[in-house]
Amino acid sequence: MEKSAKIYVAGHRGMVGSAIVRKLKNEGYSNIIFRTSKELDLTNQQAVTDFFAKEKPEYVFLAAAKVGGIHANNVFRADFIYQNLMIECNVIHQSYVNGVKKLLFLGSSCIYPKNAPQPIKEEYLLTSVLEETNEPYALAKIAGLKMCENYKRQYGCNFISGMPTNLYGPNDNYDLNNSHVLPALLRKFHEAKEANADSVEIWGTGNPRREFLHVDDLADASLFLMKNYDGLQLVNIGFGEDISIGELAEIVKKTTEFKGTIKNNTSKPDGTMKKLMDSAFINSLGWKAKIKLEDGIRKIYNDVFIDKTETITLR
Repeated sequence: MEKSAKIYVAGHRGMVGSAIVRKLKNEGYSNIIFRTSKELDLTNQQAVTDFFAKEKPEYVFLAAAKVGGIHANNVFRADFIYQNLMIECNVIHQSYVNGVKKLLFLGSSCIYPKNAPQPIKEEYLLTSVLEETNEPYALAKIAGLKMCENYKRQYGCNFISGMPTNLYGPNDNYDLNNSHVLPALLRKFHEAKEANADSVEIWGTGNPRREFLHVDDLADASLFLMKNYDGLQLVNIGFGEDISIGELAEIVKKTTEFKGTIKNNTSKPDGTMKKLMDSAFINSLGWKAKIKLEDGIRKIYNDVFIDKTETITLR
């Protein structure tokens, strides 16, 4: 991928897209194009058609998506499947029509079966039922990676798919109704410390295990795949270790210096009990995550809540 190549990053304002833009700029790529959602509605077929016909990007990072945690996925089910399907269909198809040299589609680990053997290998896709709370989102992401696979098979398009594990980092969402577990915990513990509260409530039993990857590591992996991988198989992108939600809460408690207790609300859903990606394939290609979880959490907490170098809206 030439330094002067025209690169389109879809979803550049989101956590993933903004990390990819930072990575590209740091690596000396100077011809990056993007549009805000107000400037370009990726669910609008004609708007996307016109954009690609005018701009003719050579490379595409498809990081745009409607995303959320357990609550959002379970409540806004129709929105999640419709909007994500439309984004993927429009961007992937127009990349084919306009001769894009290479496209990377970024999915999610929730595409895998609810009770997939651990750690989760790429070949476990579509071998059993999905987790019910995020099935609409997962189905949309499966459709996106299958589009890439089959556009490659039918038309020879160099479209590849990467499946990151749970992400955290700059530009995350801290809305307690729509965020993922780590940013939600950071906000809860910080606000509890500020209010001198006696306890912090976490959803579920605390027993489910999750893997977390810093978004800067994902951006590094994304550029690595763009440069080094042209295969048909989807590629897992993970850190390689998991942690229980209870253990995660203890790390956040320590990081925020909250002195109270942790209470589990077992009336709330746990979701999938264990979800660890098998990243052996991407590791074999020469890439491995670098940012340790405790180090990443500490930096995010300092940037967002202490130094406030990252501007966010806590709705």
